[in-house]
Amino acid sequence: MCEDNQTQVTQIRLLGFRGLYKYKTLLFIVFILTYMFILSGNLLIILLVTTIDHLKIPMSFFLKHLSTVDVLLTTSVVPMMLDMIIVEEGIVSFWGCITQLYGFSLFGSVQCFLIAVMSYDRYLAICHPLRYSSLMGTDLCLRLVIGLWFLVSVLISSEIFVVIQFKFCGFNYIDHFFCDIGPVVELATSDTSILMLPDFISSFFTIFFPFAFIIMTYICILFAILKMSSTYSRRKAYSTCSSHLTIVCVFYGTLITVYLTPFDNSSSNTNKYRSLVYIVVTPLINPIIYSLRNNEIKRAVEIMMSCVFTNGWKR
Repeated sequence: MCEDNQTQVTQIRLLGFRGLYKYKTLLFIVFILTYMFILSGNLLIILLVTTIDHLKIPMSFFLKHLSTVDVLLTTSVVPMMLDMIIVEEGIVSFWGCITQLYGFSLFGSVQCFLIAVMSYDRYLAICHPLRYSSLMGTDLCLRLVIGLWFLVSVLISSEIFVVIQFKFCGFNYIDHFFCDIGPVVELATSDTSILMLPDFISSFFTIFFPFAFIIMTYICILFAILKMSSTYSRRKAYSTCSSHLTIVCVFYGTLITVYLTPFDNSSSNTNKYRSLVYIVVTPLINPIIYSLRNNEIKRAVEIMMSCVFTNGWKR
């Protein structure tokens, strides 16, 4: 319970992009166009992988789930952010804020694991090409996806359970454009040190561990590529990994600077804008990179376009 001179926080006020609201029309146009492109690009990949037969391979299976998570992650933040830009401030109920925090944390953590699983797929394809089909079967792919969703759900649920035990009294302003874990915990008026262990465990398993696993797999991939005698084989292997490696560098580079570096008040505003990278930029470039660098995806787009135009002419 709050003290007599304090009131229980029932609403959270998000300050959003203070100082930039004089450009709110431009900001709104940029973000809504970006959001529409994210939805169309990722939903196209989901549709292609689901309907085109030659895309029913492990890497495309994981890419479909990555696109699904990209859509969910972005949708958990951007619509409210667009409304905030128009009215120049966001107001959300306390439990609405906790719900957004849970959804954002869940989808972001699943994305970390999916990128790690995709690196394992590339490791098997390059380092064990003859055994790849038997090792990375449909059942294993499905088990990996279900397992990572279960693991992440347990980790995030335990952390959010600790957060909702805190007292939130008095101030209800967050200098952010969504309910992230750091700003929300800062509002708490009770001792938050109990969150240190769950937060460390969650960060270790959802950020550091997948990133370290990716580094190890790519070290093995690099050694395997260097041992290849054919220049064509090396070039093909590099091309196969380049798309995924680009996403790894952008996504994890931003996550580490935001969540695994010491926090101070001067970094709060910087982290707010860094967050846009993994909320907006990464989901935006995922379909672009995989579409331009993936021959199977390009071929699937050609097949779909051919079917659309053929059916259109027949009508």
